[in-house]
Amino acid sequence: MTCRNAAWVAPGSRVRADGEGALVTTIVVIGTGYIGLPAALMWAKSGAEVVGVDIDENVVKTINDRTLLVNERELDALFADPEVRRNLRATHDVPEADVFVIAVPTPVDPLRKVADLSHVDAAIRSIAPVLRAGNLVIVESTIPPRTCRDVIKPLIEELTSMRVPEDVKVAHCPERILPGDIFTEIVRNERLIGGMDDESTARATEIYGLFVKGTLHPTSAVVAELAKLMENAYRDINIAIANEFAAICEYVGADADEVIPLANHHPRVNILRPGIGVGGHCIPVDPWFLREVAPYDSSLITAARLLNDGVPLKMAHRIQEAVQDVAEPKIVLLGATYKRDCEDTRESPALQIYSLLQNDSCDVHVFDPLVEDLRYESLSAVAQDAHLLVVLVAHREITDELAADATRIRSVMARPEILVLDR
Repeated sequence: MTCRNAAWVAPGSRVRADGEGALVTTIVVIGTGYIGLPAALMWAKSGAEVVGVDIDENVVKTINDRTLLVNERELDALFADPEVRRNLRATHDVPEADVFVIAVPTPVDPLRKVADLSHVDAAIRSIAPVLRAGNLVIVESTIPPRTCRDVIKPLIEELTSMRVPEDVKVAHCPERILPGDIFTEIVRNERLIGGMDDESTARATEIYGLFVKGTLHPTSAVVAELAKLMENAYRDINIAIANEFAAICEYVGADADEVIPLANHHPRVNILRPGIGVGGHCIPVDPWFLREVAPYDSSLITAARLLNDGVPLKMAHRIQEAVQDVAEPKIVLLGATYKRDCEDTRESPALQIYSLLQNDSCDVHVFDPLVEDLRYESLSAVAQDAHLLVVLVAHREITDELAADATRIRSVMARPEILVLDR
């Protein structure tokens, strides 16, 4: 099977001839969300025939109508590209293809703190009726170690009577995308290509080589599974120690904003900025997948995860203390996303804080210039009669307006107090 520079033809693969007589890979992407859709767009731009499969009827319709808004300028432009329009379509039903890419959510069970693989299971079951010998199945979804070996392999073999990886090739290629800069991330980032055998790795490498400019690192499936989880557990632990240092500074009466930069003058120290918690689709979730497979060897990972999960409650208490002398305070929270200058609210600690402050004695409001339902006319308008203005997420738009119009904002407040929690 050939697609531009690709060089292999899968036995029994379905291909079509393009206008130049070359053979074109057919790629089915299961799940056209924030991971699956950008990848589908890039493969379509590279010349592959791409079919996005989604259970959301509205998503399928808007992709086919070319009316879907991607909320990323470069990707939005890519969606309008003539070649993408020609090569990309969406459907509810899974067609036959050469390559199947699984890009579905893998949340953590909120009580048991283990991976919920129900979406992956459903995706495998949906492609099983059309799988053929020689097909390649790529899992982009973040999964616990040994999932390819212990879950995906036996499920495919049970449903199809074919062997993995002898008949059906399987690879894990974990996504590495930062919301807000998806186009750059998906093209430029280095990628792990973890196959269940060498041929699975080689084929998946060719598929990602169609558009990825970053280095493609061939490895095994279990190594790719582990590496992705370690990346985010490492980041979680570093955030946790910064938050713990901030708590110690507060306890002894020192300013963490002064202490941490001074500690970072040491040439081998780089303490992160403390915050209001950890959000997003990866860092609050992925460390639990390591604990799931090694509960007795992940005490540090678990401690960091619990510490960061507890920060929003501490921030809520700090806000309550700031207005404890007011009978029925009006509190205005600024920022609802999980990080600065980003529209993503998944696992947002800011929204957790907002929820924790909801009670009969407080009048609490949350606004965010980047979240459609939470936008506002001006800070002076939302601060009217407020007893406390709290910056939870320091978007540039918020900090710029605060700096430019601080006097007016304070003048309309019932009590001119502004608390900045996102340093």
